[in-house]
Amino acid sequence: MPDWLEISLRTLSSVVILFLITKALGKRQISQLSLFEYITGITMGNIAAYISLDLDNNWYLGILSLAVWVSVSVGMEFWTLHNKTVRDFVDGRGTVLIQKGILKQEGLKKERITIDELLEQLRKKDVYRVADVEFAIMEQSGEINLMLKKEHQPITPAMLGWHIAEEEEPQTVVMDGLVLEHALDTASRDRNWLKRELKKQKLKLEDVFLAQIDATGQLSVQTGEVSISGNQPKSPKDQIKQLLQQYEDELHMLEQFAKNDDDKIDYRKAIEQLKSLTPQKQQL
Repeated sequence: MPDWLEISLRTLSSVVILFLITKALGKRQISQLSLFEYITGITMGNIAAYISLDLDNNWYLGILSLAVWVSVSVGMEFWTLHNKTVRDFVDGRGTVLIQKGILKQEGLKKERITIDELLEQLRKKDVYRVADVEFAIMEQSGEINLMLKKEHQPITPAMLGWHIAEEEEPQTVVMDGLVLEHALDTASRDRNWLKRELKKQKLKLEDVFLAQIDATGQLSVQTGEVSISGNQPKSPKDQIKQLLQQYEDELHMLEQFAKNDDDKIDYRKAIEQLKSLTPQKQQL
C-alpha cells in the first residue's frame, strides 16, 4: 500500500476514534477541564498523531495506548465522583480571593495571581471596586465568581415584594422554513394555527427563517430581513389591573419595613382602601 494512502486511512481512523472517545468521556472534555482531563486531552492528541504518521510501528499499539488512557480517565472520573478526598486532590479546591470586601493576600499568593489580573477579572463582571464585593472565589477551573454586597446588588422584584408571573421557555416552531412538530406540540399549537398566524402577517412558510412562540402564545417571526412580532400592547384595562396590583404589593412592602406601629397602621389603612376597589378591579 502506498505511504500516502496508508497515512490517509490512518488519519481518518484517528479522527473517528478521537470522536468516539470524546463522546465516551463526556461534555466536560470540551468545556472546563480539570488538571487530569487537560493532561488526558493533550496525550490523546499526541497518540492520535502517532497513529496517523508513524509508519515504522504497528498502528494497533497506538489504539491500545488510547484505550488504556480512556480507561484510566473514565475510572478516575468515577473515583472522584464518589470520593471527595480524591476529588479535592485531583481537581483541586476553590480559593477565596476576597471576603467582606477585603483582599485575601494568601489566596492571591497561592494562585499566583496579581492584583492587576484580579481587577481585570472583576471589571469583566462590571465590578470596579473591591470594597463592593462580599465574596470572591477562584474555582477549580480558574474562573473567578463573586457575590456583591447586599447594598450593591441589583434590585429585583422579590426585594420589592412584587409577584411576577413565571416565565416559560419560548418554543422555536419554524427554523429555515421547516416546521418543528415537537415544538408546536409543546406549545399546544398545530400547523393550522401556524398557517393562520402567518397568513395574518402575509407570509409564506418558505419565507420564514425563524419563528418562535412565547409564554403568552404570541408568534414572532424572523424572515432574514425583518422581524415581525405578534405582541400587542396591553389594553388600558390590563394596565390598570397591573398598576393596582403593584400599588398593593408596594404598600405591603412598606408596611413590612415600617419603623413604628403608627406607620404600620397607616399602611394597613391604605391597603384596606385599595382592597375596597377589588370589585371594581375585577370588573375591568
